[in-house]
Amino acid sequence: QVQLVESGGGLVQAGGSLRLSCAASGRTFSTYAMAWFRQAPGKERVLVTAISPFGGITYYADSVKGRFTISRDNAKNTVNLQMNSLKPEDTAVYYCGAGRRIGNQEISTLNYNYWGQGTQVTVSS
Repeated sequence: QVQLVESGGGLVQAGGSLRLSCAASGRTFSTYAMAWFRQAPGKERVLVTAISPFGGITYYADSVKGRFTISRDNAKNTVNLQMNSLKPEDTAVYYCGAGRRIGNQEISTLNYNYWGQGTQVTVSS
């Protein structure tokens, strides 16, 4: 089991940058694929980006490619999301998620069943 705590959200103007962090508890962090999801008001939670257990594979939703970068530090049990060139449509609550891969399962399709409490990101126009 893993517990996740996000930080780093806030209010930023369009074109600006934010860096989100997710700290994980436990000694099995490196066995989990990690992901960032977001949920805008009135919309479903959607996958933004994901990273494999040792960081060799990443996935990005088309809407954030070239602007967002996911990274992880297994020694520190952290996963980060660097968000650049932010747009008003990036406004959402951002959630960190953890899940176990089965075989060579795509990290964009696996079941992320551990979640943090979320952090609000607001981008003003």
